[in-house]
Amino acid sequence: MENAKWNIKQAPVFKVSPPDTTNTYDLFINLRNNHEYAFSNLYLISEIKFPQGRTFVDTLEFDMTDNYGRYLGRERGDLYENKLWLREGIRFRESGTYHLTLRHVMRKTGEITPVQNLNGIVDLGYSIEKPKNYGKD
Repeated sequence: MENAKWNIKQAPVFKVSPPDTTNTYDLFINLRNNHEYAFSNLYLISEIKFPQGRTFVDTLEFDMTDNYGRYLGRERGDLYENKLWLREGIRFRESGTYHLTLRHVMRKTGEITPVQNLNGIVDLGYSIEKPKNYGKD
C-alpha cells in the first residue's frame, strides 16, 4: 500500500495456485499495520474466483485491537503483523489459478460514507497452509 494508505478504490487481486486438489488447507490474509491505523476492527469484502468462473463473495470482520486499544498481531518495531483467517479447511477442487480480491469497507462510527483512505495499512497478502490439528495428537 503506497504511503501506508489503502484507498477504497484499490482492490488487490492475488493469483492463488493451490498445491493440490485433494487435501484441505487453511487460507489466511496477511496484513501489516502501523500506529496510524485508527480503528479497533477491520471490515473486508473477499472475493474468490474459481478457475472455471464460479465466484464466492464474503464479508469479513477482524479485531485489530484488544479491549484496551492495544494492537493485536505480532509487534515488529513500528509494525504489527496480523494473520487473519479467511477460509478454514478449504479444498481447492478445481485445478488451476484462483483469484482472490480484497476490498476494505470501513466507515467511521455514525457515518454512512465509507472511509476513502484507510491509513495505517502497510501491506497485504495471503498464505495457504496445511491445517494444524489443534488439541489433537
